[in-house]
Amino acid sequence: MNKILQYPELSVNPFGDRICKVFSSSQDGDCTFEDFLDMMSVLSEAAPKLVKAEHAFRIFDFDGDDMLGVSDLKKVIERLVDKNHLTDAEIQDVIENILEEADLDDDGALSFAEFEHIIDRSSDFESAFRMRL
Repeated sequence: MNKILQYPELSVNPFGDRICKVFSSSQDGDCTFEDFLDMMSVLSEAAPKLVKAEHAFRIFDFDGDDMLGVSDLKKVIERLVDKNHLTDAEIQDVIENILEEADLDDDGALSFAEFEHIIDRSSDFESAFRMRL
């Protein structure tokens, strides 16, 4: 197990494993001290919103295809809410609402540009990024 995941802030974070994977310079997901410093830099209040958005996008892109597709969005939702609190139909409704609002080119997925557009409209993204990620 990645030692950094033993820190309480990451062990209880629904994206702890994804954070380590995105910031890790190794294939196995283990974070070096330099990786840890990069992570702290991105999560700091001083980091530009675009840098935070790029990393959030990568954390949410579970399959690594540079798009947030239906399966990625489903995994994000399931990590944010207890799976027992939403039915599959409710999760699908949330995904459809997200895509209706944010999928500007109607391709069934969010590109980074579309994700960034939503982030720009969200006044509380940076504080949510620090708290959730």
